[in-house]
Amino acid sequence: MPAKPKKPEIMSPAGDFICLSAALKAGADAVYFGLKGSNMRAGAKNFAVSEMKELVRQCAARGAKSYLTLNTIYFERESKEIAAQIRAAKRAGVSAVIAWDFSVIEKAREIGMPVFLSTQASVANASAIAAYALNFGLRRFVLARECTLGDIADIRKALPKKLGKDIAKEISIEVFAHGAMCVSVSGRCFLSQFSCGKSANRGECIQPCRREFIVTDAVKGGIEYRVENSRVFSPKDLCTLPFIEKLFDAGVDSLKIEGRNRNAEYVFNTTSAYRGVRDFYFGNFKNPNFEKEFEKVKAAAMERLGAVFNRGFSDGFYMGKPIGDWTGGGNEAKVKKAIVGHVVNYFPKAEAAEISIDANAVSVGDEIQIEGDKTGFLSMKIESMQVCGRPVETARKGENVAIKVPQKLRKMDRIYILK
Repeated sequence: MPAKPKKPEIMSPAGDFICLSAALKAGADAVYFGLKGSNMRAGAKNFAVSEMKELVRQCAARGAKSYLTLNTIYFERESKEIAAQIRAAKRAGVSAVIAWDFSVIEKAREIGMPVFLSTQASVANASAIAAYALNFGLRRFVLARECTLGDIADIRKALPKKLGKDIAKEISIEVFAHGAMCVSVSGRCFLSQFSCGKSANRGECIQPCRREFIVTDAVKGGIEYRVENSRVFSPKDLCTLPFIEKLFDAGVDSLKIEGRNRNAEYVFNTTSAYRGVRDFYFGNFKNPNFEKEFEKVKAAAMERLGAVFNRGFSDGFYMGKPIGDWTGGGNEAKVKKAIVGHVVNYFPKAEAAEISIDANAVSVGDEIQIEGDKTGFLSMKIESMQVCGRPVETARKGENVAIKVPQKLRKMDRIYILK
């Protein structure tokens, strides 16, 4: 067995404070987030400039880093606003900025803000890394999604010759480990712009490619054909967990989970799965039965990933071009989330909450999730319930039920059940 590689960072998406809470509780080493109107996920709730200080505080409380994404293209009229956002991020204590527009890189460098080069720059070789490192002082690179495992290892091996051993040691390689893939690889697509007036290159893509398509014969009277997989432009989701140890061996420093448009349940489960597998690998690497135990851990983690929103799983480009399984279908999650109700009151002495059952019934033993703007994200199993002081096994629509909870809840926090 080869020497143990370096333990990579697990980086998780935070589309809002609830997803931020989910990522941190699941053990993310870092989170990446966007500001309203200036990142590649305009469809996410995103954060206001004034909220960055609180975001950084929550990350610091969990020992996690925070990365601001400023990774779209920017116009001259936006120059002052972007500069103001970077200065605000510096004051708030944000760890780094993810960007590829040279105007952002320049403004960040002027105030000493670290910059990670976005995958939008399509860096896929050591010479490109050297150019950015030597001319602009960059040290973290999010590689192009087209890179294979072999490409990553080759880049890592070539860096000392390009940069010298000392600078090469400072270079950090980040890759996407899980989440949605774009048929145009990194969002360089005009379908949303031409059909809906929303540019993918400005983070506004509304994903018309994810819809079902019918092929029409334009010559023979507009005859229509329904293709076998009608979602011909909709790739499966990337999932590297089955071969994650190969990413470790290739010299990857950070594993990024895509999903700032997805919900807290997805963020919590994917982060937990990758964090658990990584920690097991590096904590048990030298054990005699490691390989068999590791496969069991990965299998359990895959069950968890399959339970939340996904379009089926693909190796992406890591094993070569994904021609055979490039397109998928709709949501293939094995577990669905349904609304139960909301919090009516919280009783700190009893460590219990009163829940209004507005829709679906719940029973003792059910897995529920609680979400609130201030509460964040909480996943728990119902151990016991009471209605009017009497123990019950099931609570139905129209009833108010009291349940024990492990943390403070707030009025109007939303309650969901996993089915």
